[in-house]
Amino acid sequence: MTTPNQPWPDPSESVSRLIRELAETLLARLDEVIADATAASIAEPQYRTIADDPTLADADARLVVSLVKHWVTSNITEPGKRVRPLGGAEMRTFARDVVLRGLVADDVGAWRSVQRVCWKWWLTACFDATDDPAELRELCEVSGNTLTTFTDDAMAELSEYVRRISDELAGGSQLQRYATVELLLQGADISTAHAEEQLGYALTGSHLGVVVWVDSEDDVGSLDRAAEQVMRACGADRRLTVVAGTATMWLWIPTAVTPSPEAVADRLRGHRHVRVALGRPARSAAGFRRTHMDAAAAQRLLVRLDSQLTVVRYEDVHLIDLISGDVAAADRFVADVLGDFLDASPVLHRTVLVHVEEGLNRTSTAERLYTHRNTIDRRLARVDELLPKPFAQNPTEVVVALTLLRVRRGGE
Repeated sequence: MTTPNQPWPDPSESVSRLIRELAETLLARLDEVIADATAASIAEPQYRTIADDPTLADADARLVVSLVKHWVTSNITEPGKRVRPLGGAEMRTFARDVVLRGLVADDVGAWRSVQRVCWKWWLTACFDATDDPAELRELCEVSGNTLTTFTDDAMAELSEYVRRISDELAGGSQLQRYATVELLLQGADISTAHAEEQLGYALTGSHLGVVVWVDSEDDVGSLDRAAEQVMRACGADRRLTVVAGTATMWLWIPTAVTPSPEAVADRLRGHRHVRVALGRPARSAAGFRRTHMDAAAAQRLLVRLDSQLTVVRYEDVHLIDLISGDVAAADRFVADVLGDFLDASPVLHRTVLVHVEEGLNRTSTAERLYTHRNTIDRRLARVDELLPKPFAQNPTEVVVALTLLRVRRGGE
């Protein structure tokens, strides 16, 4: 019997049992399903806006996992019935991020790819579960109804959240500021005077783009205070701040100098869960865009390499960014270049990097590392023993490999 709330009949007892068993099996393999769904999502052109933003992509991924798990577990407790909406903080947070990014619910089209992947897994299991044609037909029909309806309901729920939040924020300064920033970042034809009026920020002179974010919503209260400390580390007394999501802020600071990671980290000691990516200073409206793109690329690099670095400057890692698009290939490069030196003491790794920064001068290397020149000689001799070929024969690749390793492992 159908109802207005569920326009398909409840499954028979035997099909209910099969749905419950299949859901239990799928739950045990949820990681595999999610991996397939993520790969399918990335292939969707409309997903690029989300995939290119680590914070938004992470929020989307967490929500998709929750949705799939919710559908599967609901079919264990109430097989074949219409699944109630997910609701909760994750959906509201993601909707707010969508609005703040200037997106609409239709931009989240990759959810249909997730649906297709889940259906492929489910359908394969259905054909393995029964040889009875009538039972198989009912199993597929009920399962298809509940999965399709749940996806429709989830997208409708997100659309409603987006509508409400858009209404709440309509005309707000943050949305207006974000819209103007997006026009500048896209290279749109907008007059400098009008943009400066909307932003309350001068586009002449040099800017430093910064991305400040946290990995957990529990720490969002630290964002604004951390942004203030980053500004202070730059020696500035003003900044342009754009709220780019629940857990992310974009900053532009009027300065021609990038502070050292150590100086920023020292300022952030009271905000240990905050992470910062700094671009390279650049001038004028074109530089406003370029320095932000640098900072965003540095943030994506940390996420791509699963690095725990808390502060990164793009100028220190731009070569690593270029060669690490394929993470597995980058890891092989590191292993091939470093050989046994890969697992050497971090002290030896740092000695090589400082030695290069000091122009291969062993005396100044010793002074900077607060040790004796003879100690540096012994360390560098040991480095040559561990490397596949002496450092002097391959300095560039060794430095690149060590830098990539430092970022990968989250070393300071």
